[in-house]
Amino acid sequence: MYTPPLARLIEQLQKLPGVGPKTAQRLALHILKRSDADAQALAKAIIDAKKQVGFCKVCYHLSAEPVCEICRNQNRENQVICVVADSRDVIALEKTREYRGKYHVLGGVISPMDGIGPEQLNVQVLVQRVNHEKTKEVILAISPSVEGETTTLYVGGLLKPFTKVTRIAFGLPMGGDLEYADEVTLARALEGRRELD
Repeated sequence: MYTPPLARLIEQLQKLPGVGPKTAQRLALHILKRSDADAQALAKAIIDAKKQVGFCKVCYHLSAEPVCEICRNQNRENQVICVVADSRDVIALEKTREYRGKYHVLGGVISPMDGIGPEQLNVQVLVQRVNHEKTKEVILAISPSVEGETTTLYVGGLLKPFTKVTRIAFGLPMGGDLEYADEVTLARALEGRRELD
């Protein structure tokens, strides 16, 4: 149906998360309509990102430098570490502009079904970091899935001897109706309740 080079491009685009056959076809055709310079700039950006972006040696967030911008920032609170599963979570939390501490990216969650145990995650380096840096508080900001809960309990248990361990509250989204919320969400909303200001 497609000429082989176009078919290969569509096939590669389909490997991206959330990109199905129709979206891959639309993206491929769009790329072909662009100028040679635009196509080369896209290819170069992909290759440069793949070559240059790695992990911060302190927090394991994505970085083109050995130590990421957040870890280097002297204005951030050094005694508080927010533990997340993935760099996407760091980006989401940074968008709120509410959190001013440091981060630690685990690199996933414990998932025995997928063959991911604590050994595959950045857990031991977190324990060493918390102990070494005399951290005052660790905030666990891991999604409340079964795997996320397992990870939260495991990491929390390891860190409790060294520091105060808290977790973010989960509950109802703005504009959400109680009648449509599931039991776990409602239970978390009740647990995370606080006094009115």
